[in-house]
Amino acid sequence: MERRREVMVVLPGLMLAMVLAMLDNMIVGTAMPRIVGELGGLTHLSWVVTAYVLGTTVSTPIWGKIGDLYGRKTIFMVSIVIFLIGSALCGMAGSELLGGPENGMTQLIVFRAIQGLGAGGLVVNVMAIIGDLVPPRERGQYQGITAGVMSLAMIAGPLVGGFITDHLDWRWAFYVNLPVGGIALAWLLVKLKLPKHVNHVRIDWLGAILLSISITAMVLITTWGGNEYAWGSPQILGLAAVAVVTLAIFIPVERRAAEPIMSLQLFRNRNFTLISAIGFLLGFGMFGAVNFLPLYQQTVQGASATNSGLLLLPMMAAMMVVSLYVGRAITATGRYKIYPIIGGVGMAAGMWLLSLMGAHTPLWQTGLYIAVLGLGMGFLMQTTMLIAQNSVEQRDLGVASSASTFFRSIGGSFGVSLFGAIFNNQFLSGLGSRFGEQAAEQMAKGGGRMDPAALAAMAPATRSGLLESLAGATSTIFWWAIPFAVAVPVLAAFVKEIPLRGAPEPAPQEPEESLKGA
Repeated sequence: MERRREVMVVLPGLMLAMVLAMLDNMIVGTAMPRIVGELGGLTHLSWVVTAYVLGTTVSTPIWGKIGDLYGRKTIFMVSIVIFLIGSALCGMAGSELLGGPENGMTQLIVFRAIQGLGAGGLVVNVMAIIGDLVPPRERGQYQGITAGVMSLAMIAGPLVGGFITDHLDWRWAFYVNLPVGGIALAWLLVKLKLPKHVNHVRIDWLGAILLSISITAMVLITTWGGNEYAWGSPQILGLAAVAVVTLAIFIPVERRAAEPIMSLQLFRNRNFTLISAIGFLLGFGMFGAVNFLPLYQQTVQGASATNSGLLLLPMMAAMMVVSLYVGRAITATGRYKIYPIIGGVGMAAGMWLLSLMGAHTPLWQTGLYIAVLGLGMGFLMQTTMLIAQNSVEQRDLGVASSASTFFRSIGGSFGVSLFGAIFNNQFLSGLGSRFGEQAAEQMAKGGGRMDPAALAAMAPATRSGLLESLAGATSTIFWWAIPFAVAVPVLAAFVKEIPLRGAPEPAPQEPEESLKGA
């Protein structure tokens, strides 16, 4: 009882920290059209998200190791401070204090990377602190609370982002983190008491550096290939060489490391390898394609920022409801293989429906399409983590959870980058076919500021061509996402259904009953 009281006192601060990391990305997605309208740089839109996701993904395993070595509480406090500094800088990007809007988009991208570095520490340390405070048999209920808070944050994010954008200023999408983070910081500073462990763990810095370089190179390839540089250009080929070489060196380094950043032993397990690939594809579709929906809804369909947030509710609500249902169904039956298969089919169907959108697709229809996508993702969100954890020994539970999160995050980073490149190419191609290449280049530069006032000032023919090009680019993204979604049920079909470990309540009852019978 004393331990439970201690955890419940600390939990609000931990959940606030988790909300910071989850809520921020959803808020920024809704505010992006206004950000682009003020700062310009439509062709760099994807990098605002990519920088954050990449910073989070690369830093997550490093934060975990540093926490083991120097103490979780101090490192957690540091990660919150870095996140808040990044948030404040993001809010000031392109302001007169930092030189005006001319370099605002570049500043925002850099500051988002700083924010992402802090966010990586938030996510990994919340889970690790719960592990420090709660015995394994009791963690499920607290992880359930965490999952519920994450779902609520995903639902609330678009609404909060839309409200802020419509009634305040897009900069408050970042400034809102400061009071919330300040409360979490103060609460945990006073209330969080962790047991002191003496760990002689050597951080695998070489592995961390090699992994970071390889991931960054691959993301740059997907971002710049066919956009900034030709696929066969020296820049892209050089990045490909860097990615291959660093990955080739990373593998033997991890095999020899006493405490590797990412244990390669886990990948000998077929289920873990398959579910990691499925998690990658889930992140690819969820963060990649969906990132462009608010831009389409606000620009092409004329929705306000608040309404575009509301229009994402069918997807988020469907995800939350189905995730809760699937979790209870798995607990009751112990069966789980069918759910990622159903989820993959639903995800592919949602992507196909969204690929049918055009310049005149009504708002209600888009809402229906994304609800189908949300249903598919709901079947996957719960089961990917569950299967990853059930595929390893109890002592590797944290490593499996971390790796599962990592692959979903890196999938999101790749998805945003690749779909951003496809979007830019298709958008410029659409403008070129309608207005000619020279006019298209000029419009693309001016089209970086597509706020409602600028669109209203355009000639009807120009506005129509611009919106049709943007709608075509958006639908193309979802068309490209279909084969990645189709791969999910194919991979899931090869997952071996291993009985779920642990029935914590029934296990001790059997000997008690037998004693009574004796």
